[in-house]
Amino acid sequence: MIIRCDSCSVSLQLDESKIPAGSFSVRCPRCQNLLRVQKGAGGRAVSPVDQLAANQPVQPTGDNAAEFAKREVEKQVNESLRTLMSALHADKNKLQDDDDEEKPRRALLCLGEKRDEVAKMLASSGYKVYVAQNPAQANERLRDGKTSILIFSPDFAQESGGAAVIQQRANSMYSSERRRLFLISLEDQGTTMNAQEAFMRNLNLIVNNNDIKQLPLILNRALGDYNDLYLNFNKASGLAAV
Repeated sequence: MIIRCDSCSVSLQLDESKIPAGSFSVRCPRCQNLLRVQKGAGGRAVSPVDQLAANQPVQPTGDNAAEFAKREVEKQVNESLRTLMSALHADKNKLQDDDDEEKPRRALLCLGEKRDEVAKMLASSGYKVYVAQNPAQANERLRDGKTSILIFSPDFAQESGGAAVIQQRANSMYSSERRRLFLISLEDQGTTMNAQEAFMRNLNLIVNNNDIKQLPLILNRALGDYNDLYLNFNKASGLAAV
């Protein structure tokens, strides 16, 4: 049986007769990345890369999904009009997108017990919220490049190694891609807004479950600090704030 490392993409051949029942871990001989593997429905071992293969992206949730869709359509129309005007006035400076700040932030939730509570709270605070049921759905949503906030917890899709797969996905990103993803761990043990602990774990923010009721305020503060840090870099690169 052949699996592929989700870090360096090397193919590994495993002896079928030595594969244990249930899920197990294999260390990549090239990059030393620890791969979590589980057996699929047909008894075949499935690596995290295989789990993230052919799934549809998770859809937005919350009562205001229609409102977000309307706002996105209006934004696309406005952008088309600006492009047309810019073409008609080629000698003038490029028109700026004045409503960038009004564009809703997209938050992808990979949570267990706290999923519904957090989804409702963020949706009511103006976020466009997506809820993933498994790592494959989360990966498909990240592929569109428009979701910049990911909140996950240790109890997310534990049967498929959810939290570990999410962390592996973040660890394997190129720096330019990782810089555009604000990764948040929602957990019982961590200290809220402990920057040093977050840095050591390749996270952007840690929020203790006891502070969930203050999550929108915590997010606004943390995202503001993050965007201030990369303000000049984003301007030079022509990138919008997260």
